[in-house]
Amino acid sequence: QLQASGGGLVQTGGSLRLSCTGSETIFRFVAMNWYRHAPGKQRELVAGIPSGGSPNYADSVQGRFTISVNNAKNTVYLQMNSLKPEDTAVYYCAGIGRTGTTYWGQGTQVTVSS
Repeated sequence: QLQASGGGLVQTGGSLRLSCTGSETIFRFVAMNWYRHAPGKQRELVAGIPSGGSPNYADSVQGRFTISVNNAKNTVYLQMNSLKPEDTAVYYCAGIGRTGTTYWGQGTQVTVSS
């Protein structure tokens, strides 16, 4: 089970750090991803980090968001800087299992005011 936290209301240009903690080791996942879903839009893969690999980002957040993992804490983070109103969405973390199954955490709301 994955538990996401850290969302909230922030002004344009502000920062938030989202956390996603697994009840079991996240070593079992081949990748950890953050997605977001804004009203009226399709779900978007925001950032991902494969096990032992390099992080990757959507063009819309490149240079502003950073994904990182603390394996000792079974936690993946999404540091979000220079937030914009268009970043407003529900953010979800997900672990990709070795068979390709996606294990979803619950969402956390991020609202950026203009």
